[in-house]
Amino acid sequence: MARLALAAAAGLALAACRGETAPPEPVFHAGEMPAALESWGQVAVSGGRLVLGEGVTAYDLNTALFSDYALKLRTVWIPEGAGPAAYDAREAFAFPVGTVITKTFYYPAGEGGFDEVVRTREAMLHFDGSALDLSGVRLIETRVLVHRESGWDAAAYVWDEAQRSARLSRTGDFIDLTLVDASGAREAFSYLVPNVNQCANCHETDTAEGGIRPIGPKARHLNRDFDYAGTRANQLERWRELGLLEGGPAADEAPSNLAWNGEMPLPAMVEPAARGYLDVNCAHCHSRTGPADTSGLFLEPWEPVGPNLGLCKPPIAAGRGTGGRLYSIVPGDAHASILVHRMESDRADIMMPELGRALADTEGVALVAAWIDQMAGGCG
Repeated sequence: MARLALAAAAGLALAACRGETAPPEPVFHAGEMPAALESWGQVAVSGGRLVLGEGVTAYDLNTALFSDYALKLRTVWIPEGAGPAAYDAREAFAFPVGTVITKTFYYPAGEGGFDEVVRTREAMLHFDGSALDLSGVRLIETRVLVHRESGWDAAAYVWDEAQRSARLSRTGDFIDLTLVDASGAREAFSYLVPNVNQCANCHETDTAEGGIRPIGPKARHLNRDFDYAGTRANQLERWRELGLLEGGPAADEAPSNLAWNGEMPLPAMVEPAARGYLDVNCAHCHSRTGPADTSGLFLEPWEPVGPNLGLCKPPIAAGRGTGGRLYSIVPGDAHASILVHRMESDRADIMMPELGRALADTEGVALVAAWIDQMAGGCG
């Protein structure tokens, strides 16, 4: 206990030196969405850092959803007394009413003007386990997903140019940015902050049941180590220790997608990496219960390799999205596959996913193309 008290005192002293105030107190808003992000108490700017609220836990996924190369700081908070989330082997955990999940989208700042940002896939860059250092960061938006008695609600908050506060944006927004890669190449694009309806387009993962729900907090996405402040631990085990989760097997027996950060894996790992990528980027729509169920293309990781996964499957209603190609996946020929064609496009009437990006994911396309090119056979 004495060591804990000393550590806490040292932490408070260090925070005081930085000009930080005490961590914000999280708040569950059972009714309306507050106008200011700080009203939630999940994250707050203090001493040049974006700090977590008291009892708020950061987390990461094995493979991240692609969002125009934006990095993400994800957090979860469950009010005291609400009870832990219930484990599920496949679906998102069953979180109690009162749960608040946030995702802050940001980029490393470029060397040019305010609108210049750096292209990277280095997850959690500038985050030390307890706070995000804002000295080299451009904050874009923070999305809030809250579980109320009526179900889950979502909202986006857009950060101001001073990088001090974020305001509710129900109608969405476009933010003009210029992405700069390691070679100095520049690409201008408009980053989309989703409106309320667009949030639902992705998060309504079961059209029969209706309503929105979380996508990322699933066992296979969370089953990985994470650098917490002062320690590294498996996220599933850590969540159980913190009282955020109950049930389920030990981490080494729980499902886990392959962790992928943009680099081309060894040949034997290409398939699991590609399946994991399609899972987190596409399967919330392309499942037997999702909004794209009528397409007949199902991309969840337990789908067997065959027509439902796209192999030699003709399109049902793709229109111009086929690019003149005949099948979703042509084994051994990524260039002839509709799936790759739609992933590498940035045209609104062709590209997939159709929301959440303005740019093509160069590394993601290369990964899925490599998987298809590895396949034996054809559609002759």
